[in-house]
Amino acid sequence: MEGTEPEQVPAEVYAGVLLGTAVGDALGLPAEGLSPRRIRQRWNGDWRMRLVAGRGMISDDTEHTLMVAQALLAEPEDVRRFERILGWKLRWWFLGLPGGVGWATAKACLKLWLGFPAGRSAVLSGGSGPAMRSAILGAYFARDHQRRREFVAASTRLTHRGWQAETAALAVAELAALSVRRQGQPPVAELLEVLLALSAEPQWRKLLGQMEESLAVGSSVGDFAVRLGLGQGVTGYALHVVPMAIYAWARHPRDFRLALTSVLDCGGDTDTTGAILGALAGAVGGREAIPSAWVAGIAEWPRSVGFVERVAGRLTEQRRGKQTLGPIRVFWPGVLIRNLVFLVVILGHGFRRLLPPWGGG
Repeated sequence: MEGTEPEQVPAEVYAGVLLGTAVGDALGLPAEGLSPRRIRQRWNGDWRMRLVAGRGMISDDTEHTLMVAQALLAEPEDVRRFERILGWKLRWWFLGLPGGVGWATAKACLKLWLGFPAGRSAVLSGGSGPAMRSAILGAYFARDHQRRREFVAASTRLTHRGWQAETAALAVAELAALSVRRQGQPPVAELLEVLLALSAEPQWRKLLGQMEESLAVGSSVGDFAVRLGLGQGVTGYALHVVPMAIYAWARHPRDFRLALTSVLDCGGDTDTTGAILGALAGAVGGREAIPSAWVAGIAEWPRSVGFVERVAGRLTEQRRGKQTLGPIRVFWPGVLIRNLVFLVVILGHGFRRLLPPWGGG
């Protein structure tokens, strides 16, 4: 039940969420924007790290999640101070020339640099940016309903303003929290009950009705995508990305590999659907649920796999000790160097897409 913090936080929970995000992000990144047909033509279901020289790299999905985690390490109590800290992290992140930043997030970061205060920097958007960084908030505040809602709202409203973005972000956080409280995958009926309570908007209720019907008859993840009109790829709209990730997670419970590959096969915004799915599955199974070859295949610096694990470890220690430990320092000039390398890699990957097979996307 909620309202009382557990005496012990499972040591693998935060590692599962953070590494699950990174793995889903890195695995899906090379396929971003491709149709399911093009993905089948190029790789035929062989999902492995392949962005450059058989290795994977993270994108903004993981970077935002790590910023939220670091802001929690700096301020886990006062939501307004957390908001200001995360706002500054977003400013400096944007100044570091990140690759693949969403348009809404870019405009919000520009507003922050122009002097708009945190909380007034958001732009009207139904994008999935807030949802991709909210699972760690759900896991951290799994038994604190009020703070969970407040911190998700603060994180969302730094960049996005709109019920779609906020509902989607809260959905991811609530399901991560439910998984931590249950210490396992929640049954479909409970999952849907939690989601229904988040919004009375007809569009949200219709999506959940479609999800319930498809799960009841055992529809595949690909069939569910077609039902939502996403047969050519999942768009970046929050009410496309998040329902698809949740459906794959519910359709293949406790099977990290199958759940992740089934949603990546749907194409489109694969890095974000992968990151959200990876976070939810990681919240259930912890680090052990994530295929070790995928973790080992991530080539990153200075935000390496080891760095991600240190952040997770400090979150665990802070939650257990109920005292603020502070963020783990990052070699910021290294981030600039890394981002320039990443830009070259992404450009090279883009040129590769101009070569056959072209397929249908």
